[in-house]
Amino acid sequence: MSDRLLAELLAQEHRVWAALVAGDAQADMALLSDDFLGVYPDGFAGRADHGAQLAAGPSVAWYDIADPRVVPAGAGHALLAYRARYLRPGQDAPEEMYVASLWRRDAGGWINIFSQDTPATGVALP
Repeated sequence: MSDRLLAELLAQEHRVWAALVAGDAQADMALLSDDFLGVYPDGFAGRADHGAQLAAGPSVAWYDIADPRVVPAGAGHALLAYRARYLRPGQDAPEEMYVASLWRRDAGGWINIFSQDTPATGVALP
């Protein structure tokens, strides 16, 4: 897929992470569609749930995105997948997860409609 599309989606994904670092629920939710669905190790989350995680402030102290790749998913849609390494505030050790994030291009730009986080366990598939 094109380097341009990858760069566009990475820029959007960095905006989501930056909102988590800043504890900015408004900026976070502005990047998510009204019908956003998140699939996480602890269950499903909607747009409001995603923003609510910032009610007490930042949920991430720092982050790094590695191994990004993009897959076209139909007209005006693309899936961004990558490995994230991040540190939660107050913790000593960083965590890692794999993220799959589905984006839709609207008149105003890209909006996130789906995201799934899978913890990196280091356990190889059989």
